[in-house]
Amino acid sequence: MRILLPTGSATVGIVKAAVSQVSDRHTIDVVVSGKVASFLTPDSLKRLICGGNYDMAIVSGMCTASFADVERTTGVPVYRGPRHAADLPLVLPLLERFRFSRTVPADEFLAEARRKEACQKMMLHEEAANPDLVIRGVKIGGGARMKVLAEIMDAHRRDDLEAEVRRFFADGADIVDLGFGFDTTPGDVERCFRALEGIEGPLAVDTQDPSLIEAALFRADLVLSLHEGNIPLVGRAVADAGAAAVVVPREQTLSENLAAAEEAGICRLIADPLLQPVGSGLTDSLRGFSGISYPLFFGAGNVTELLDADSPGANALLAGMAHEVGAAIIFTSEHSDKTRGSVAEMRLATEMMALMTGRPYPKDLGIDLLILKEKRRRREPLPKYRSILETQTPPDEITYDPLGCIRIGIEGDCIVAVHRRRAVRGKHWEDVFYTLLENGCLSRLDHAAYLGKELFKAELAIRLKRSFEQDGQF
Repeated sequence: MRILLPTGSATVGIVKAAVSQVSDRHTIDVVVSGKVASFLTPDSLKRLICGGNYDMAIVSGMCTASFADVERTTGVPVYRGPRHAADLPLVLPLLERFRFSRTVPADEFLAEARRKEACQKMMLHEEAANPDLVIRGVKIGGGARMKVLAEIMDAHRRDDLEAEVRRFFADGADIVDLGFGFDTTPGDVERCFRALEGIEGPLAVDTQDPSLIEAALFRADLVLSLHEGNIPLVGRAVADAGAAAVVVPREQTLSENLAAAEEAGICRLIADPLLQPVGSGLTDSLRGFSGISYPLFFGAGNVTELLDADSPGANALLAGMAHEVGAAIIFTSEHSDKTRGSVAEMRLATEMMALMTGRPYPKDLGIDLLILKEKRRRREPLPKYRSILETQTPPDEITYDPLGCIRIGIEGDCIVAVHRRRAVRGKHWEDVFYTLLENGCLSRLDHAAYLGKELFKAELAIRLKRSFEQDGQF
């Protein structure tokens, strides 16, 4: 295949190095079309194409021009390459596998294509699984993806329990667990489950109190947790309701309690050997997951809630541990601010582990949990310059915009900017800024620069689920 690859003089070295890696498969002509590759015009590209017998042209993903007329007149398809020349080594080897987009930069297009491919593989993996048991249509064990169980603690105290349950399901939970404390009454439990009559997904009740377990059995699909203290009192009721149950060790061993639950007639059992937090026997507790013939429950939330570290990496590693011990259900929670987002993170982590089948490591899967760090850093050439202006410190005294101040905050997943008691609300900082500008809310360049900084800071806070304070440190 003969390919035309126009580039700019600033990046020609990077482009030629990338092309050399695939020179045995394709003939790629690297042609300098100007100083900056993204400034390529349709007329310039047409002239370059007419000079050779090309099968395709790949232009910079940063180009904003339309090359549809060039394709019509030359008959040569024009595809968008990556936005950054440093990404070419990742893109060019995939020319035979993917047909690139005419409108979407190749790095974005390929990331989306690989994500869709991963989702398709995940769907086929789940369809092929032969589960150990099924809870309200959700496959548990037997090669199925590990299922995420998300807990809502003190469910009876929630102002809008249904909204929280729906959010967890939307974030990727397979089962939502309602936890109840010692001050809960059977009436509280019944009220909570009745409030969720419109919920179709599997629900669990999380309590060891027999009276509270019984109060939930008209709707609960799963009971957490049974042991020798409550099996004699509520085991038969759980069996009669057809609910599945998680069994834990207490004074008696896990094996003894599983046998007692079976004797009570419960036919869908899940074993929880109890994962311990870091510093309290985490690695020792992993040994307890071996040699058990029942589907396994892995309490990852017990670790993340008691660890002052960012949750994405911790959840990925815990999902990897759970995968290695053969867990069928992995428990997570969002009790604290630091673990907010753990349900979505854990769902993605379980999908990564399922997609790892046939691979030695959970990498290059099409999906990942990289949020703040990059997988590969781009090393773009620095812009050229002839002289330098050293920076100056702005004066301490602020000159206020005569059109008035603008207060910025976040409301849910939106940025809110208030000017003279009228709010502009949007999800993207540039949309909010443009609306303020178009409506005559600012007049000074320094005020505009300040607003751009604060609005983008607000968008980052929403994206990363952090708090936001105008004029404060991020």
